[in-house]
Amino acid sequence: MKLFQTVIITFLAVQTAFAQGIDRHSVVSRNDIITTGTIPRSPAQVGNGSFAFCMDITGLQSFTPFNTLSDWGWHSEPLPAGKKVGDYSPQPVESFDGRKIPFMLADPSEPEISGWLTKNPHRINLGRVGFTFLRKDGTAAAEKDLDGARQKVDLWTGIVYSDFTFDGEPVSVRTACHPDKDIVSVEVKSPLIKEGRMTVFLDFPYADLRSIAVMTGDYNVPSRHRTSILNRTGSGVLLNHTLDSTSYDVSLHWKGKAEFAREAPERHKYILTPPASDSFEFTCRFIPGKAGKKDYGYLDSGKGRFSVAEVEKASAEGWKSYWMSGAAVDLSGSKDPRWKELERRIVLSQYLLRLNECGLYPPQESGLVSNSWYGRFHFEMIWWHVAHFGLWNRMDCFDSYLHVYNDFLPEAIKRAQSEGRKGARWPKCTGNFNREWPGVTDAFLIWQQPHPIYFAEEEYRIHNSQAVLDKWKDVVLATADYMADYVFWDKKTKRYIIAPPVSVLSESTDPYSTLNPSFELEYFRYGLVTALKWAGRLGLPASRVRKWKDVLKHLAPIPEQDGLYVTYEGIPDMWTKYNYEHPSLTGLYGWLPGYGVDKETFKRTFDKVLKVWNFDRSWGWDYPMMAMAAARIGEKDKAVDLLLENVKRFKFDAHGFAQTWPYPYMPANGALLTAVAMMCEGWDGSVGNAPGFPDDGSWTVRYEGFNRMQ
Repeated sequence: MKLFQTVIITFLAVQTAFAQGIDRHSVVSRNDIITTGTIPRSPAQVGNGSFAFCMDITGLQSFTPFNTLSDWGWHSEPLPAGKKVGDYSPQPVESFDGRKIPFMLADPSEPEISGWLTKNPHRINLGRVGFTFLRKDGTAAAEKDLDGARQKVDLWTGIVYSDFTFDGEPVSVRTACHPDKDIVSVEVKSPLIKEGRMTVFLDFPYADLRSIAVMTGDYNVPSRHRTSILNRTGSGVLLNHTLDSTSYDVSLHWKGKAEFAREAPERHKYILTPPASDSFEFTCRFIPGKAGKKDYGYLDSGKGRFSVAEVEKASAEGWKSYWMSGAAVDLSGSKDPRWKELERRIVLSQYLLRLNECGLYPPQESGLVSNSWYGRFHFEMIWWHVAHFGLWNRMDCFDSYLHVYNDFLPEAIKRAQSEGRKGARWPKCTGNFNREWPGVTDAFLIWQQPHPIYFAEEEYRIHNSQAVLDKWKDVVLATADYMADYVFWDKKTKRYIIAPPVSVLSESTDPYSTLNPSFELEYFRYGLVTALKWAGRLGLPASRVRKWKDVLKHLAPIPEQDGLYVTYEGIPDMWTKYNYEHPSLTGLYGWLPGYGVDKETFKRTFDKVLKVWNFDRSWGWDYPMMAMAAARIGEKDKAVDLLLENVKRFKFDAHGFAQTWPYPYMPANGALLTAVAMMCEGWDGSVGNAPGFPDDGSWTVRYEGFNRMQ
């Protein structure tokens, strides 16, 4: 690992300068986010990786019901009357060798339980915190009544500054989040407080049962949940919110003699009225589980209560530590004027992914901004969420949630056994539990299987130690065992094949007729090659890995048609009917090292994809995936162009969110950072400095602290 490296690309030559490091504060601060109004669907955020508070232009959730999401806030509906989870049965599907293999498909005899398993558990919005502004006639104001709004997200400190005027009176708000505690701090200054025309509200919703919800939470079913005050003091209150079997507490603490009251007995909305002053400050802490009626520590000084100053100080220190750790890139010396936009995307992606995706569990695709697929995370997408953290040498985030592989291993082994296979099968879509939901794609998707082997190897390359071997050993062996047992021996062709039913990476083919999908074959090949390296490091006997070697030796090659790679063997109308969704063919060499790839065939395939693919029906991480492919084959200009695309499925808004569906789409941010790391530090077999960037003098790339890609 290179702890320090600064690289400058110059015309016809590459020079390396070690005289001084990158001015990280300058790089980060020149990309601070400045907005002048609430952007629909796109909030400013403060957060700590496992908890995030989204806000509108006021610094709270005053006019737009943005979300407060966490890794620990999950809820399940009560089961249908008279039903239990055990009523569901996996459905048998005939395999290539004639066996009936049970898969998690919808159970036609139990539609209610199948539906319940699809929706539960789901992530919940913990609550909405906002200001209410009163006009002089006593009516509530709307955002259109504000003037001169300006909001700044200070990336270096993680503090958001919101300034505007209402009825001619200035309002200044500071919002921050503690880096280790789920605490939002707020300080507001305005003459409106003394006039009694500004109050704070806290509103609790019921769970939202929509699969995709930008603003999640149901505020219209008050009878389905309960809120109560557990304790109160002159400067604080401890509340409990209970939704069926889910329960958590919220503590508010403020300065001065404020009033706190429930808006109405039948509602879950509370009003905090500040004392007559020109300023007011408070903190709001969300507490997993239930603190209990006898535990009032969250209201007592020194036992969980934090002041605004303490939260802001901790936020500034935490974010500075993050920015000063790991890798950094400075593009300001470039002649190509597009450097500003590329650097903005890089810096904002680092901010968003640290804030949204460094927590207890792998993130959902929309992070802690909104709910996608009921707030669950996708095992196949973990790669795009986490691989960049290792390449950027941010190992605390890399390691924060990969424990799910060891945690979920026992159930993954049972899942493989239910199929009559060895090893461990990883699920497709889940949450803070290890249960698949019933569905065709969920049942048949397999490209998530080699991921833990890739992560184990990535970590071992960074920290070559026995501790890493011990940490990943059981997961690597069980994963390789499953892959070797998943394939079928075809007696006619004398090769191991991936046979139907299988859902490919692009999810665009019929799983019941898909044979030997290209990306899955190559990723399985990578997984077995790498697992054999681990077998050598672990000193395993040859008998333990005999099946792995046999499968690797006889694994079907990547299918071709007319000198081009195709999505699966025998696919009809490849370039007119199946030229949409993820162009996974470009991942064979770029994303992957391409152990089974013919480079000339790949180059022709890559060019064909760029010419005929329907990118209006693609996804945000497809462009960085193609950029990595372009870099590996020496198409450096194309690599940069792809990272700078600003099209329907790959554009970055003012807050840095990738605008695609679902919104936002965090894998696009993670993929961008992965590609940038690869293009700076290089990959196995690359030569020179910043080998993925053009060396014609248009780009000056100064970088430090990266790890090399496989």
